[in-house]
Parts: sequence; C-alpha cells; structure tokens
Amino acid sequence: MLLQNVPPALLVRFLREHRSEWADYGAAANSTSALQINNFGILDTHGDVCISQVLQQPIHAVEDDEFLELIKLEGREEGSTLPRDIFLLQLCSGLEENTAGASAQMVFAPIDISIPDDVPLLPSGFRAIPLDNCLLDAGSPSRTLDLASTLDVGSTNGKYANNAVFHLRSVLTLAFQFSFHSHMQESATTMSRQYVRNVVSTVQRLAMALAPSRLSPHMGSSRQMPGTPEGVNYARWICRSYKCKLGIDLVSVDGERSDEYLKAVWQCYDAIMCCSCKSMPVFTFANQAGLEMLETSSVTLQELSWEKTLDENAKKSLCSVFSQVMQQGYACLSAGVRLSSMGRVASYERAVAWKVLDDDDNMRGVAFIYVNWSFI
Repeated sequence: MLLQNVPPALLVRFLREHRSEWADYGAAANSTSALQINNFGILDTHGDVCISQVLQQPIHAVEDDEFLELIKLEGREEGSTLPRDIFLLQLCSGLEENTAGASAQMVFAPIDISIPDDVPLLPSGFRAIPLDNCLLDAGSPSRTLDLASTLDVGSTNGKYANNAVFHLRSVLTLAFQFSFHSHMQESATTMSRQYVRNVVSTVQRLAMALAPSRLSPHMGSSRQMPGTPEGVNYARWICRSYKCKLGIDLVSVDGERSDEYLKAVWQCYDAIMCCSCKSMPVFTFANQAGLEMLETSSVTLQELSWEKTLDENAKKSLCSVFSQVMQQGYACLSAGVRLSSMGRVASYERAVAWKVLDDDDNMRGVAFIYVNWSFI
C-alpha cells in the first residue's frame, strides 16, 4: 500500500496503540468461530472490541529503537468456544521518529503454554518503508507510483515556508498467517482473504486520516473570521481535541495563543465544522471552507438545520458515527456528500469526526473535517 505524507513511525505506532481499529471485525470473527480456526487472536475472536494490555515492560534489543513486548488480548463475549485471553509476542522497531528516512515495523506472533518450544511461531504484522522525502515547489505535480495508481491516497499537500510542499512517500507491507485444519483449507482461504481486505481498507482510511490537513496559501476573505470569544475557544478546543484523540496536529500553529488557533483553522483548505451532541445536532462553529461548503455565514450558521445538510445515506449512518465517536473518541468516514443551505451537493473524498472537549474536559460537541470537497 502506498502512503503519502504519513511518516512510517506515526502510522505503525498508531496501529500498535489502537489494535481494535484494525483487528475488530465481527464478520471475520464469526467466520473464524464457525471454522474453529486457531487464529491466536489476530482476529477479534469475540466479535467485540478487543482490549490489548502490555503485560511487562518492553525489552530493548541492541538497537535503541527496537523492543520486544508481551501483549494480552482480552475478549468480552461470554460463551465463546475460542480462548478468552490470547497472548502475543510482539517486536517493534522504528517507532521513535528520531531518524529521517527510517522504516518502522510491528511484527507479532501468538504464543501459548500448550505449544511445544520446537513449534515455529506464525508471525504477522506491518512494515512501512520510506521511498523518498523531498521538498518540491508548490506548483510541481506530485507523482504516484504505478503500484498504487488505483489507490485513493487522499490529500498530499502540507504547508511549509517559501510556498514549498513536503512530499513523503512510503510503502506499507502487510502480512498475515493463519493456521487451520487441512480439510478446511477452502473455507479458511475465503475467511482470511476477507479479513485481510478489511484490514487493508481500515489501514488505508487511518493513513488518510493521519495525513496532515492542507492549508490554503491564499484564502479569500469572502466571509469574515469570527473574532468572538466563543469562536476563539472552539478553534482551540477543536485543535487540542484532535491532537489528543488522533495523536497529530490538525493544523500548524505558531505559538499557543488562542487567536493563532482560530487563524489556522479558519484558513484551512478543508471544511471544518462543529455541532452539539443532541438528539438533533446544532451547528456551533465552522471555518471559512465549512461556511462555503454549507453556503451560509457565521451569523446564520446556528439557524441552519443539521438534518437539512445530510443526504439519506448520511442520515442512516448518523447514529453509528456518533456512537463510535462517543466510544473511541473519533471516527473515520469514507467518501460522501453533504448538502448546502441552498440544496447544492458538495462531495468529499474522506472525513474524520472527533469528540471536542473544553479546557476542563467537558464535552462541547463533535467536530468534522471534510477533505478535498467540491460542489458537484
């Protein structure tokens, strides 16, 4: 899988710390249970969110950035015929981001006291290898490798000084091994292919969500930036909550002044908006791109009906999106559309929703960022 503008260390570290993001698939888990395949916890064996726990301090190898750890996965569903607690021996390297151009990997294998010492382990995992990283002129076209020409890799631009754009490209290799009984080979093959497809799809969405948002070098001033204390606070809360939930910056900010957050959010190319958490959400904030997407203004934003800006598919998935945000703090959304106040359809390539907390960790709403949007 080709990655753009996502450092290998960042992605692999995120996969390590958020295992349930890519290992929680009810369909694959049900298939595994029916097949009685000993997958040793590579899948979420109980069809629920798996809990990973580091049982001991990592053992560092000769290399400073390489360590070995023992992971315990805990299932939740009662009555399962598969082991409830699963143990993985996991080797990680290159997660510190202290060496430019370094690769990163996370390799894990199931272990069990009942398995003889002479039985080889079945490792699986991820390895991200950088291809190049360079500064290009802002007007230079980015090139995509042939091997990933069919991938939707999302935004590729990040704001740097002197109108330069930083392009970081790397390749992520995914490998999984499954054990099964010989008479179940066909069923095991079908299950494993479906599982790997799900993992690839999820990792691709995560990589796009982790890519830095683009900043416009010259945004117009068709809508005035809100200078109210409420607008300033929301911009700061939105940025800090994004950093807390996803581990990266939403926008680049010079200093910690609240008005700097508002300026950076306001000038972001992508549409950012925030709503309250009610039975029917109410708009509370939007940046300039968000107001343009909704074809409204800061003054009339709260008068705009949230439901009016959703198509039928978005209305059906609204509850599940909010539920996921409440449970894990954020949700990655695939391509879709939103409707403006004038009824125009605006499409976007991807979106991320996340929980917004204020300085006292009180819930203030849910924020959304819509990447690469345009009117159809």
